[in-house]
Amino acid sequence: MSDSNSRDKQQSCARPTSASGQVLRLAEFDRSHPQRLMLELREYWHSLRQGRAVPARSDIEPSGIRRVLDYAFILERIAPGAARFRLAGQHLIDLMGMEVRGMPAVSFLKPPSRGRFADVLESVFKAPQIAELTLDAPGEYARPALRGHMLLLPLRSDLGDITRALGCLISEGEIGIGPRRFDLIEDRVRPIIAGGKTLRPSPSSYELAESQREFRRPDSATGPPMQTSTRQADIRNLQNASPEQRRAAFRIISTDGG
Repeated sequence: MSDSNSRDKQQSCARPTSASGQVLRLAEFDRSHPQRLMLELREYWHSLRQGRAVPARSDIEPSGIRRVLDYAFILERIAPGAARFRLAGQHLIDLMGMEVRGMPAVSFLKPPSRGRFADVLESVFKAPQIAELTLDAPGEYARPALRGHMLLLPLRSDLGDITRALGCLISEGEIGIGPRRFDLIEDRVRPIIAGGKTLRPSPSSYELAESQREFRRPDSATGPPMQTSTRQADIRNLQNASPEQRRAAFRIISTDGG
């Protein structure tokens, strides 16, 4: 009789321990597993396409991404390689330690990583295509080490152009004191349709377009165009010149027809 009671006590003590361990693991998995949350957001985005290459911003409903909502954001492209947050979840606010709406998307990146991030972001809008980024924030005083994951999915604006993006930013670890900024340590681009081509993020090729434009001298409407490199050289020479040389370089242009 005593052996039976002893076995019952041992089983009753063992069950809560096992069950408790399973519940904790499940809760942790559901709450913060980055790949699971990113897959859920990507599948929701694909469900909105309905035969289109890219869904519209107006198709996004918060109820459709309830589990990802704290990590989600919507970007607005404001210039080549540049975007700002239109909406952002609570997790992003916690990382930055302040409201992030209206802030540049590069705010979460350290300066050395911002150029590459701009290239990847522009390829998302231009291709269009999907991008996944792996981020890292080394530990320092009052700021434990963080591992971050970001997903970028293109969207059409109300005008029909691809100038919006749905995404999420998920960090693993204690946030500590904000703002937290990351190094971009890996980026991957994927085609919207399986088997399609991707556009390789180029090193700020959109910034070079401006330098390739032609300029004309203000005193020669019919003369040959002046390239940017020549114009920059003239400016540098003028900056290094003496006051007398600067005054000699200026000419008075008459507009009275005389």
